[in-house]
Amino acid sequence: MAALVLFGTFFLLLLLNVPIAISLAVSSILTMMAGHLPMTLVATNLYSAAYKSVLLAIPFFILGGNIMEKSGISARLIDFFRSLVGHTKHGMAMVCVIVACFFAAISGSGPATVAALGATLIPAMANAGYEKSTAAALMSTAGAIGIVIPPSITFVVYGSVTGTGIGALFMSGIVPGILIGIVIYFSVKITSRGRELHSAPKATGKERLKAFWSALGGIMMPVIILGGIYRGVFTPTEAAAVAAVYGFIVGIFIYRSLKFKDIMDILRDSVSQTAVVMFIIGAAAVFGNTLTVTGIAAKASASLVSLAAGNKYIFLILINIILLIAGCFLDANSALYILCPILFPVAMSLNINPVHLGAVMVVNLAIGLVTPPVGANLFVGCGVAGIPLKDMIKKVWPFVLACVLVLLLVTYVEPVSTFLPSLMKPAT
Repeated sequence: MAALVLFGTFFLLLLLNVPIAISLAVSSILTMMAGHLPMTLVATNLYSAAYKSVLLAIPFFILGGNIMEKSGISARLIDFFRSLVGHTKHGMAMVCVIVACFFAAISGSGPATVAALGATLIPAMANAGYEKSTAAALMSTAGAIGIVIPPSITFVVYGSVTGTGIGALFMSGIVPGILIGIVIYFSVKITSRGRELHSAPKATGKERLKAFWSALGGIMMPVIILGGIYRGVFTPTEAAAVAAVYGFIVGIFIYRSLKFKDIMDILRDSVSQTAVVMFIIGAAAVFGNTLTVTGIAAKASASLVSLAAGNKYIFLILINIILLIAGCFLDANSALYILCPILFPVAMSLNINPVHLGAVMVVNLAIGLVTPPVGANLFVGCGVAGIPLKDMIKKVWPFVLACVLVLLLVTYVEPVSTFLPSLMKPAT
């Protein structure tokens, strides 16, 4: 009965276009009322979800990403990589993928990556001869790398829920993120065969050097953040604060593009974005606790154990199926808070490396950013491109399938996600 009330109410509210956070909270409260559970659990879980020091990384990484975006770093990165590869046949597609990887290492967010880069790269790809819907689909899929390549807000959330070291999780996303970039680049090459494409003039060495110096402030940001974490200079939470301070220094003193009014706008936007993320986290924590106290999580875990029959590879197949479906309806942070209490204990009983599990879950949820009906990157991409959602959905499936190939590799070849964490001992 509790499961029927909880999930029935949740999906009904989603169908009515109620925001996910409100849907999570309302369905949880109604289930507690139906089960005569104390309403104090709502306040307790909202508070405990937010009262985790590791989550301080979220507002700082959001702030750092906003600073670098408003400083013009996205345009400088685009100019630099266009000077390197823009003259090749699929140069603009390669620029899109490479810049998405770099900006992912600044923003930590998929939709933010699409929003920051799409306004420039989607028209540029269209001018190069790609269909606008293809360009928007590529940009949206490349933006999903934002939650895989560190620093990643989604990895921070997974680490806070499961107690896994954030530094190790960050390292686990580097290779999968790069692989996603490679496969979607080759996917656009295959799907664009036969189209007449235009290349930019080849840049001179002097032009490339000038573009490099212009973009150096942004290029160094992920180097400083990740290098500091991996060498144990600071923790991921401290790294987030360093990123914000570094961003201010670059924007004010190096690029000289930030004014006082810009800083106030950045702070206001960062507070607003943080509030949205934390509201979702709090509501998802209440939902997850409802799963636990009503016994739904225990029954679901027992069912998974039975289905897996003690085989971790079968269990990993089940995880991929569950998360790919969940990603169609839930944002990544909500999915982690809801599903980790069910999946994580079973994974530990099967001796699955928690860092490996985190990489598998985050890659799954990155794919969810570009799968309808709730894929956040899709909506941002079609909004930036000014095209109907249905046009872009037709073009995004080859990229989704390419990402699924990477997902299978990450899932069943554990060293893809764990060999970097095993080589280094980052601060956690």
